[in-house]
Amino acid sequence: MKYTPEEVTQFVQEEEIKFIRLAFCDVYGKQHNVAIMPSELKRAFEFGIAIDASAICGFGGEVRSDLLLHPDASTLIQLPWRPEQGKVVRMFCDISYPDGTVFEGDTRSILKKAISAAESKGYSFAFGAEMEFYLFKINEQGEPTKVPYDRAGYMDIVPEDKGENIRREICMMLEQMGIQPESSHHESGPGQNEIDFRYSDPLTAADNAVTFHGVVKTVAAQNGLCADFSPKPLPDCDGNGMHINISAKGRGKADLMPYVIAGILEKIGDMTVFLNPCEESYRRLGHDKAPSYITWSAENRSQLIRIPAAVGEYRRAELRSADPMANPYLAYALLIYAGLYGIEKKLSLPPSADFNLYTASAEVLADYRKIPGSLYEAAAAANASEFIRERLPQSVISAYTRG
Repeated sequence: MKYTPEEVTQFVQEEEIKFIRLAFCDVYGKQHNVAIMPSELKRAFEFGIAIDASAICGFGGEVRSDLLLHPDASTLIQLPWRPEQGKVVRMFCDISYPDGTVFEGDTRSILKKAISAAESKGYSFAFGAEMEFYLFKINEQGEPTKVPYDRAGYMDIVPEDKGENIRREICMMLEQMGIQPESSHHESGPGQNEIDFRYSDPLTAADNAVTFHGVVKTVAAQNGLCADFSPKPLPDCDGNGMHINISAKGRGKADLMPYVIAGILEKIGDMTVFLNPCEESYRRLGHDKAPSYITWSAENRSQLIRIPAAVGEYRRAELRSADPMANPYLAYALLIYAGLYGIEKKLSLPPSADFNLYTASAEVLADYRKIPGSLYEAAAAANASEFIRERLPQSVISAYTRG
């Protein structure tokens, strides 16, 4: 259910909510929040709640550090892990300067701008993420280790798969919060798990991805474990991916997906630093089902983009390069822009690469472009990209490229 400010106020009163968390993300997609009391809710909706942004990553320094959080009533959810006495709800917020100007480092607003750009041209996009994470044990001091919770493999079952009950708890908690997981299973790495989401509109999908990180870490901690979303937590095992399923449609338009895929393939190098934002990301790419070449194919998991077997409304493209450290607001915004670029230019898809890239010869692979192979290369590609400069604020680009 999507609430209005009036309905939020009524809900808070009727349910005796004691704390309201106003949530937002820094430029890298890490969630932050400030808790207010119910008596401050009216002020939050009318004027916003002031925060000191000087210590928030990517939000600048001490100059012009005052920002305002404006809660989005439609994102209200009750946090099910909080006690019945002292109930807590959470809303995501948009961020502005005191004069009402949108804060350029608010990546949620960047995604909203991309959605509006698509809608103005008669197009809509939908996204669904497949999120991988490791469960590690903690030591006697309560600090995380790199000791996997189990030694199970891909889609194993109990007793080898010790993560089954934890995934169940996560899925049930997400359902209580109005978020619909689609499936879950043990992944290839020891202690590695995956939970997939049904597709939804871009803003909801990004909000859900941020919420998912918090829920997984909370449930893991309640079970005496640590959840790790980093791209390559164990050097000799599979990395964590954030596979992004994309679909697009337009009223009265023909099949848009070939254009969308072609646009993403053309601009993927420019976008890579935002999809794979840390050094560790590039130790994952090119290994254990993570792509390194700019290719596409049907039902082939060695590709950058694959077209899963599906029909009708379930037809989509799956981008396999992104990892869970990506800010989903930026990732989805850039994918929308790349898709629009492909549609507007009516780009033709290159021939599909219907072979296993991991076993292909060097001669065959020489015909294909590669994704940037390091954080330095990815940052340089973004800095040199007119496509990126026209669509992202310079402050956000600089935060990722150190440029």
